[in-house]
Amino acid sequence: MSAADLAIDVAGVVKRFGSLAALDGASLQVRRGEVYGLLGPNGSGKTTLIRMLVGLLDPDAGTVQVLGRRLPDLDLLARVGYMTQQAALYPDLSVEENVRFFAAIHGHQDGVREALELVDLWDRRRSEVATLSGGMRTRCSLACSLVHEPDLLLLDEPTVGVDPQLRRQLWDRFRQMAAGGRTILVSSHVMDEAERCDRLGLIRSGRLLAEGTVAELKARAGVERLEDAFLKLSEAAAG
Repeated sequence: MSAADLAIDVAGVVKRFGSLAALDGASLQVRRGEVYGLLGPNGSGKTTLIRMLVGLLDPDAGTVQVLGRRLPDLDLLARVGYMTQQAALYPDLSVEENVRFFAAIHGHQDGVREALELVDLWDRRRSEVATLSGGMRTRCSLACSLVHEPDLLLLDEPTVGVDPQLRRQLWDRFRQMAAGGRTILVSSHVMDEAERCDRLGLIRSGRLLAEGTVAELKARAGVERLEDAFLKLSEAAAG
C-alpha cells in the first residue's frame, strides 16, 4: 500500500511504563475508508495504541502517521474522533449540552440532533448525564466522538453495555460511514463483533500477531473459527 492509501501507519512502535512494555514493536496499517478491528484481550495494548494515535502518548521508539501526517500534529485533531473506553462526559450537563460542547470544540454547530438520533438518545437529550444508565452513557460518548464528522474515528470498546439491537444499528452506521470514505478503527475483545470488520489486527502482549481479513486469518491458522485462529496464532508467536 502507498502512503496515500493509508489512514494509519504504525511502524515498530514501543511504549514502556516502567518495566512493562505496553507496546513491543507493534506495526499496523489501516487503509482509508475501511473498518479495521484491533482484537485482543484486556491488557494487550489496544488502548495504549489508540491513545498514541491521538497524540496523548508519545512512542519510546518507532513512528506513527495518521492521515498522512507524522505525530504529534495538533491540526489533525479536527479530523479525528475519539471515543474513550470510559465515558469522558460532564455528568452535570444534559445529553444535548455534552454533545454541543464537543461539537463546538471542533467548530461545529450542526449535526447534534443527527448524532443523538443515531445513538437513540434524542428523546433523552434534556436528561443529565448523571441520571443515565451505563449503556446510555456509552451511546452519549459515541455521539460526542462523531458529531463533527471526522475523517478518522477511533473507538475503544464502543459497544460495551449496548443492547444487541442498538449494536446492530451502530455497526450499520459504521459501515455507511466507511462507504462514504471515513476510516474507523475499533478495538474489541469480542469475536463476533470483530467479524464485522473489513480487516483485523490481532494483538497480544503489545505485539501484533497478524493482520488480514477474517477469512485470511482463519486460513493462515488452518482453523474454522476466529477464536481458534487467535489462540493458534498466539501460541505460534510465543514460540
